[in-house]
Amino acid sequence: MLRKILVFSLLLASMASCKEDVTDYGPIDKKIIEDYLTATGLTAQSSSTGLYYIIEKPGGANHPNINSAVSVNYKGYLTDSTVFDESYSSGQPSTFPLASVIAGWQEGLQLIGVKGRIKLLVPSALGYASTAKGLIPANSVLIFDIDMVEFY
Repeated sequence: MLRKILVFSLLLASMASCKEDVTDYGPIDKKIIEDYLTATGLTAQSSSTGLYYIIEKPGGANHPNINSAVSVNYKGYLTDSTVFDESYSSGQPSTFPLASVIAGWQEGLQLIGVKGRIKLLVPSALGYASTAKGLIPANSVLIFDIDMVEFY
């Protein structure tokens, strides 16, 4: 009986220590992005989802949709300039089904055509949210410089 009480107590203690992060990162990310824009002298547009973007070159008149595969060259980095991924060094663009990438890319890449260039400032909710990925800490604002090579 004592063993059951001990096991039950340990179970309750472990459950109590597993608190879910319920922080609303939307306003935090917005401030981080706006501070970054101010510090770098950039002006961006924002969407209703919280995505900030700068269309540097609009590219062709036709744009991909969520069902397209996109072929892009890109660099992804944090607001402190830490590069976590890029395709430029390989000399080959990367190709992805648009539906399989983060929500920030799904939304942002539909804004440009072939030979277009966009900078995306992605709040954590449109990136990896509370999940850390490699060099990307949980709840990180992500920045991408993206050149659209082609879409299918």
